[in-house]
Amino acid sequence: MIFRKGKVLTMSKVLVAYFSASGVTAKLAKRLAEAIGADLHEIQPEVPYTDADLDWMNKKSRSSVEMNDKSFRPAVANKMENMEQYSVIFTAFPIWWYVAPTIVNTFLEQYELTGKTIIPLATSGSSGMGNTNKELAVSCPGAELKEGKRFPADASAEELKAWAEGFGI
Repeated sequence: MIFRKGKVLTMSKVLVAYFSASGVTAKLAKRLAEAIGADLHEIQPEVPYTDADLDWMNKKSRSSVEMNDKSFRPAVANKMENMEQYSVIFTAFPIWWYVAPTIVNTFLEQYELTGKTIIPLATSGSSGMGNTNKELAVSCPGAELKEGKRFPADASAEELKAWAEGFGI
């Protein structure tokens, strides 16, 4: 990817990192990565989520417990070994309780992100982005955290590409 900074052109690598509990966000992230020619990385939990873990109606389910404790950081099983090569990182995830799942915070906190651009995108049946940026900002100090967007699961590659192009991608 080429970014314009004044009159100087610099090469920049773009990453789409995604967490998908049920596969819906994975499809959207893959569509975005393909549409913009970005690398793709799945954020995999060390302990995979089961259907029972994802039962948001059960206050004792794993996802409910994690989301009620904003300091909780589920372990990530697969760390990126070459994060320094990326200057733009799209982070894709399902909206849980009007924010990103805390595993996205875990992912971001594993890296030195100073000077990088972080762009959230989410899937949700009906919830908006809520306090997503406020809660992600603490996990990526020194990075430029852009305002994210929620997309329907079936958003087209053209729609995703047009949105990404708005960030200079």
